[in-house]
Amino acid sequence: MAKKKSTREDASENDKDSGRRKSSTREYASSVLIAVGLALVIRSTVVQAFYIPSGSMEDTLLVGDYLLANKFLYGAPLEVPGMREPLFRLPAMRDPRQGDIVIFRSKTQPDRDLIKRCVAVGGQVVEVKDKLLYVDGVLVPDAPKGKHVDANVYPGSRIARDNFGPYKVRPDHFFMMGDNRDNSSDSRVFGAVPRKLVKGKAMIIYWSSQLVEGPVHNTGLPPLLEDAVNFAWNLPSLAGRSRYWRLGDVIH
Repeated sequence: MAKKKSTREDASENDKDSGRRKSSTREYASSVLIAVGLALVIRSTVVQAFYIPSGSMEDTLLVGDYLLANKFLYGAPLEVPGMREPLFRLPAMRDPRQGDIVIFRSKTQPDRDLIKRCVAVGGQVVEVKDKLLYVDGVLVPDAPKGKHVDANVYPGSRIARDNFGPYKVRPDHFFMMGDNRDNSSDSRVFGAVPRKLVKGKAMIIYWSSQLVEGPVHNTGLPPLLEDAVNFAWNLPSLAGRSRYWRLGDVIH
């Protein structure tokens, strides 16, 4: 009888252990799902990471800078892959202002994000005269780290880079320009950006590295996938090429 009782007790203990393991597994899975869900909510509504792939914002932002953007400020958009416009937006605290560095959806490539400085808002008049920017007739100084890389000045009839406008920004639109004024495709080319394409305000640099050219370019793959492949290509030598002094820089 004692042996039978011991066997039943052992079975009971095994059942308890099995139940505890199942309960722990469920708790762990629930915790992971909650963490992932919170991360997705935060990414969708509060902050999102972005990568700088070109020199159009030099020397404010450099190729290889990784930054966080505040999406909550302008009203976070709920986006669906492949759709040009978000389904809806959360309420905004404010609209982009003159001087903000803004991330927005490309007007011509729905799957690509761009980053430029807002230089004028709806109702204002933009004009570029011999590389100098005027808004409502008032000279706007270049950004502290902005630059010109070409001494040539071309007429507006040839190229909009150095002489442009006057151009009145439509309501609920924003005129965006790169800080690297001679090497930026911006609102001088594609016009003002509508409010519905605005995603967030650049906030802080969390990583920066001088990347070497990766193996994937213009393959027809989604841009984010190309960026991921090229980043993996750079990973083995990343530590030696990282700009540690830029980490934590607040973006102005």
